[in-house]
Amino acid sequence: MPKADEQVLVVRRALFDELGSFQGFSPDATRYLDVFLRRENNFFAPRSSAETDPSLKQLIPYAVFTHGGRVLRYVRGGKSGEKRLVAKASIGIGGHINDGDEGLFAFNADAYRAAVEREIREELRLGGGFRDRVVGLINDDSNEVGQVHLGVVHVVELESAEVAPGEAAIAKLEFVEPATLFAERDALETWSQIVADRWAEIAPAG
Repeated sequence: MPKADEQVLVVRRALFDELGSFQGFSPDATRYLDVFLRRENNFFAPRSSAETDPSLKQLIPYAVFTHGGRVLRYVRGGKSGEKRLVAKASIGIGGHINDGDEGLFAFNADAYRAAVEREIREELRLGGGFRDRVVGLINDDSNEVGQVHLGVVHVVELESAEVAPGEAAIAKLEFVEPATLFAERDALETWSQIVADRWAEIAPAG
């Protein structure tokens, strides 16, 4: 269970609806993030309550790593912070943004970028540099996990295939061909299925 005192970044569901809520994937990330990352539109809330409050959406960076046309896939281990997703295969690395990433009251675009970089460095041990770009947002109201989260999809192109887990929650880490993701789609967590389905349009060129 999440620690009761953990504070996570949220926006109000009503604001998401006002901007135009959707189901699945939207490539129009700028439209939402430009508003969500204004200081007056976000705040930190206790994770213990946010996880069961559908009036809030927790913003979750969801980074998909690629190298040489392949995609990094892993299995969520038993130490994963999200117990409802344990043992699911995933292509998304990321997690909640906490108040320690800036301050207790609000968050802006610069703080978000710093938080994403921190998350990447914590979750993985990389043998080289990387290039990161935001390609869209994920919303999935079809299940209780998705109802309280909103994913910001980053595609991260790695300079090196040398990658190792930085946390125990990441198991069976390996690069796979996109065709493998499609063949094993049913084993993926829902957000990874959504990204895999749109991979042809968001994959790095070349």
